[in-house]
Amino acid sequence: MNITQEKTDDLNAILTVKITTDDYQEKVNKAIKDQAKKMKLPGFRPGMVPPAHVKKMYGKSILVDEVNNLLSESVNNYIQQNEIEILGQPLPKEDETQFNWDSNEDFTFIYELGLAPEVDVTFDSKDKLIQYVIKVDADTLAARMKNIRRSYGKMTNPEIVADGDVIFGEFIQLDTEGNIFDGGINVTTSLRLDIVKDATALKSLIGLKKDDVVKSFDLVTAVDDTVQLVKILKLEDEDPIIPQSKFQLTVKNINRLEESDLNQEFFDKLFGEGAVTTEEEFTAKITEELESMMQQDAEKKLAGDLYKYGSEKATMALPDEFLKRWLKISNKEITQEELDKGYDDFAKNLRWTLVENKIVKDQKLEIKYEDVFQMAKARLDAQFRMYSPQPLEEEQLGQYTAQFLKDKENANRIFEEVKAQKVFDYLKTVITLDQKEIAYNKFQELS
Repeated sequence: MNITQEKTDDLNAILTVKITTDDYQEKVNKAIKDQAKKMKLPGFRPGMVPPAHVKKMYGKSILVDEVNNLLSESVNNYIQQNEIEILGQPLPKEDETQFNWDSNEDFTFIYELGLAPEVDVTFDSKDKLIQYVIKVDADTLAARMKNIRRSYGKMTNPEIVADGDVIFGEFIQLDTEGNIFDGGINVTTSLRLDIVKDATALKSLIGLKKDDVVKSFDLVTAVDDTVQLVKILKLEDEDPIIPQSKFQLTVKNINRLEESDLNQEFFDKLFGEGAVTTEEEFTAKITEELESMMQQDAEKKLAGDLYKYGSEKATMALPDEFLKRWLKISNKEITQEELDKGYDDFAKNLRWTLVENKIVKDQKLEIKYEDVFQMAKARLDAQFRMYSPQPLEEEQLGQYTAQFLKDKENANRIFEEVKAQKVFDYLKTVITLDQKEIAYNKFQELS
């Protein structure tokens, strides 16, 4: 076998692979004999089918399989041994020699390679970014404390609807004339006032009493949320259509979740016995927890800003035409329009990946299996907590994590996350971070 590489320019190369009969014949003969031992044919005892018979029936397909296996292995080994940094995968060159698989002969295969560019992006103290230090504003703190107190509160049924209540009522669909629509929607359901976005609609609901009737209520405008409207109207179709009509609303009941009293029983339920004993300590604890969560938001913002900043520095050329062909071949369902529209973002991400890889190599950033395992474990733990406040036992969570990482796609994704985090942590020690305090409500406006 002979493999040669010829660069057509700095970003593209041609790989020529010449395979002779000596390279593959022994493998083909062995595959034929193995097939003969397994084959069951009428007139022959099991395992006694003559190899010549197998060759006549399946020789061509066996030859193709063995040559392709040899070719794939040889090309990959050549690229690795010669430390050729490629992008995508080698692509067979179009319109090349058509092979005569019906007779044993020497074969020549030609591949196109997309080469990775030289990465000369560097970072130092002259590179500056803002690192936000988020402080809890009064409104956010009050809303959080209210939600927590309501979570541990009790349900009551007041006489008059107030903001934040839940109306349990009958909704009857009306026609364009304002009359009850015969055969239309008629459901008894709950409407949470906290999802009513239209100020006029909200004002019309506040002050209602049990058995009050609103002759014409514009529910669709009031809520303006397809998911919530489907739930309220109990639409069960696979692709539900939201009726653009008004409803007659009859109040059947009013539900209100009263806030829990700030007493020791409440504190103990929330934080454990004796951990918090005063309202001031409760406020301080919630503030601490909020700022901890907000710090994660600040880190995400910094990571996003660093990616944007670094991507603008990474302007190296790529083998664009090769990559577009590779993407089209690898994703057969993608249209040319989708490819043209999304290629710039793909190229931007690819350039940043090349920068990350160079930083990992130059700085000898080690990515251990334990790092991948712990990040996967944290991701799964967060998912489970969304459905149950009770955390899984450590042993059980570890078993789920090990099973999760057996999937190659999952493992690769988490590996890339760990790599990105290590590069991010390194760059934070290199560039200049100008810390800036900001209230959470103002921080949200930055997004």
